[in-house]
Parts: sequence; C-alpha cells; structure tokens
Amino acid sequence: MKKNINRFFKYGTLIGSLAFIITTVIQIYGRFFIEKPPSWTEEASRFFFIYAMSFAAGLAMKDNSYVFFDGLYNKINDAYKPKLILLIYVVTIILFVVFTIYSINFVILGIPEKSPSMGIPMAIGFASMTLMGIAITYYSIIDLIKLLKRK
Repeated sequence: MKKNINRFFKYGTLIGSLAFIITTVIQIYGRFFIEKPPSWTEEASRFFFIYAMSFAAGLAMKDNSYVFFDGLYNKINDAYKPKLILLIYVVTIILFVVFTIYSINFVILGIPEKSPSMGIPMAIGFASMTLMGIAITYYSIIDLIKLLKRK
C-alpha cells in the first residue's frame, strides 16, 4: 500500500512536470511562430505546474527535503532536540489537517466557477491544494510514527 502511494505521488510529479514543459514549449512556439497562439496553453501550464508541486510536496516531506533551520537546532540543548522534532511533526500535522479541511471547502466553491480560457471547473485546479494537504499530512504521520517507534 505504502509503495503504491509513493508511486502515485512520483508519477503524478513526473506527469505534471512533463505536461508543464510540453504546454510551455507549445506556448513559446505559439508566440513566435503562429499568428494567433493558443490561449489555453498559459492556463494549462499553470494547472500542470501547480499539480506537479502538489504531488512533489509530499515526496519532499517524505525525504526531508524541506528547509531545516539547523542554526537554532544546533544551539539548543541535546535533551530538547527530540522534543523539538516531535513538536514540529505534531504542529505540521495539525496545520495541514486544518489546511486540507478548508481546501475542501475551497474546492466546493470552485465547482460552479469556470476557468477563463479552458472552460473547466476551477475546482479541478483548487483540488491540488487538497492533494498537497493530504500528501504532506500522510508523510508527516509516517515520520511521526517512525520517530515514536524509535523511542
């Protein structure tokens, strides 16, 4: 199950990134070589970029690839370091659970709204926030469980 979830986020990141690159190339080509460039490419590029980042956010959490302020961490007493890490995971989980809940409301608000050039429901774009919240929460919970098992 865990392997399939990792694969889902990896392929989502890959597909989103490739689609972003393709639509950007079409957009650039259209600006220079076509009399009337396709209007949908800019919006599609934005959607693909947002989704690529949403899929990748969970993977970044999984691999501890986010910025870590080790200046403060190195200055505190070694006895408090595990407690600080635990606090960081708990606060991250709480923050992204709240974020995910409110992003669902945002998606619902986007259902009747249409994107200007592509005409698709904005809920599709807004759902990337829910995806990112779920991904970061999932990998934070996994890391928290690993941390608690070590103790």
